[in-house]
Amino acid sequence: MMEKVQIDPDVMIPEIPNVYGGNAQGEDLVKQGDGHSHHRILGPKTEFIFSLICGLLLLTGFFLSLHKGAAPAIPIYFYIGAYLFGGFYTTREAVESIKKGEFEIDFLMLVAAIGAGILGQWSDGALLLFLFSMGHSLEHFAMEKARKSIAALADLAPKTALLKIDGDVKEVGIEELSPGDIIVVRPHTKISADGIVVGGNSCVNQAPITGESIPVDKRAVIDPNFDISKAKEIDAEHQVFAGSINGNESLEVKVSKPASDSTISRLVRMVHEAQSQKSPTQHFSDQFEKYFVPFVLILVVLLCFAFLVIDEPFSKSFYRAMTVLIAASPCALAISTPSAVLSGVARAARAGVLIKGGKPLEDVGTLKAIAFDKTGTLTEGKPKLTHIIPSQHTTEKELLIITVAVEALSDHPLAKAIVRDGLGKLGAQNIPQAQNLEAIIGKGIKASLDNDVVYIGNLRLFDSLDAFKPSDELIKEVKKLEDAGNTTMIVRKNEEYAGIIAVMDIPRKEAKETLRQLKEVGIHRMVMLTGDNQKVADAVAKQIGITDVWGSLLPEQKVEAIKKLKQKEKKVAMVGDGVNDAPAMALSTAGITMGAAGSDVALETADIALMGDQLNLLPFAIGLSRQAKRIIKQNVFISLGMIAILIPLTITGMASIGPAVIAHEGSTIVVVLNALRLLAYKK
Repeated sequence: MMEKVQIDPDVMIPEIPNVYGGNAQGEDLVKQGDGHSHHRILGPKTEFIFSLICGLLLLTGFFLSLHKGAAPAIPIYFYIGAYLFGGFYTTREAVESIKKGEFEIDFLMLVAAIGAGILGQWSDGALLLFLFSMGHSLEHFAMEKARKSIAALADLAPKTALLKIDGDVKEVGIEELSPGDIIVVRPHTKISADGIVVGGNSCVNQAPITGESIPVDKRAVIDPNFDISKAKEIDAEHQVFAGSINGNESLEVKVSKPASDSTISRLVRMVHEAQSQKSPTQHFSDQFEKYFVPFVLILVVLLCFAFLVIDEPFSKSFYRAMTVLIAASPCALAISTPSAVLSGVARAARAGVLIKGGKPLEDVGTLKAIAFDKTGTLTEGKPKLTHIIPSQHTTEKELLIITVAVEALSDHPLAKAIVRDGLGKLGAQNIPQAQNLEAIIGKGIKASLDNDVVYIGNLRLFDSLDAFKPSDELIKEVKKLEDAGNTTMIVRKNEEYAGIIAVMDIPRKEAKETLRQLKEVGIHRMVMLTGDNQKVADAVAKQIGITDVWGSLLPEQKVEAIKKLKQKEKKVAMVGDGVNDAPAMALSTAGITMGAAGSDVALETADIALMGDQLNLLPFAIGLSRQAKRIIKQNVFISLGMIAILIPLTITGMASIGPAVIAHEGSTIVVVLNALRLLAYKK
């Protein structure tokens, strides 16, 4: 059964099932069946301490039984004491499960221990309870290591912020912040909210959120009065995340999202949701237990009456039945997959990869092909000034000044890109004021600059403008740039052509290397799906090494493309960042989104989110998935193998309760420790 423990007003954490009963929280408060909370007697380590006391009493009783001078009853008193301490939590959880109409593993263990006591095998019963309670405590401790990696996410963002109001600074709770508020971030402190830097420059450590190992330079936007609803369109160098750590300089940040919707809040919420999603192997384990446990109970009942068929006393038949009950209890199987899933999800989150549960954790490792959206996924998602080609009569600086002055009057996205990058190249240069902007739809713009008339547009603008046509050489250069995927603009001042400006949504820096690594790990087919025209798509694909390019696709055509790929390749992932990618992601084997830059719809639809918008985390996610799948298979093999060995040995009487208990509990601890290896997985 799954319990939910509230740790944050906005987040409910699904608990990983604990094979020994309880919620494996390691907290001072333990939820009881009646809904009330009872303090653990000695704090969170009570169960471990009780287990040690049980072991000490068991050992004392054993040594006293070897002493010939000791009364026969004295060792039994110590064994009974061991029962009380070793069986305390086992009994409580068994009673709670019975109240719910369930017969779980702790109930089976308790029955076996009581049965051993009835037969006078007090030492065997005490050994069972000691190892069972110790195994519970050790599993509890081991699982907490993985759980803390995830729970720590909730503490990343500070609880208060320094809100700037009319020049004064006031400390407020982060829940009081609204989009548009200005907060002050002091040096070496955590940033309280997602937002845009509007004052100051600093180096920010984003590792807690994105997994980036190197701090990132952040600087203030040129226009601090931007529309906050368009914050996502602003370059990453101006964006900061709640929970990231400021460097040496103070920053002023305009809040872009309320605390409940910040990147870190969504990350925490979705990681917690991920823990409750079952993997294919977990479904197999659940189905196996569903039929296997009743089979074991029937077998145990039949073995109790074996004395009616074979010549032996009832006590021997009963003892054998109790031994089989211990050997056949699927403790290791029950914990084998959840422990690996929890460790895998925790390791991924630490690297800036959000994997939403066991199914995608296993699925990603089986991929044969990956489909990528182009804009914002393989490319940066924003046009950049790529080429400045002046004519013989103009310098590069002069061409830039003319272009920036005129484009500054336009609201077109390409114009904004040219102004942004142009100003970056010109520095503190004074830009003259252009006037009288006229838009020529689909062709370009016209404006006055000083006493000159400036035209900026495509070839069609100048074909129909007047008798002063661009030269063949200029037309040839334009065609060359457009064939390479650029959008070009010809600049003309009066009757003289000043040169060419080109912009392009350039490939991500890491795209080419990421695709190479994906080929190395066995992804043999990588397809670009884009709404851009085929020529632009081909140009980008050529730069980064994509294998297939499908351009001019509508969102519904992307879905059809995924269907075709799945027919041929079976296991296909879709990587995208926009609303238009969500349907294709939902249909794919695994949907993957660029977490911080991705749309809310894409983030909710995806199975995996690369929180730092780092495409090079994709090979890491695939490698981690494959390692997780291997460990899950190993755990299932160990747990089922131990059951397959122990059942025949105990039925035939070749193994007594002692060895059966040691092998049974040992296999459970082995699978948990094996799963914890995922926490140390290297990129």
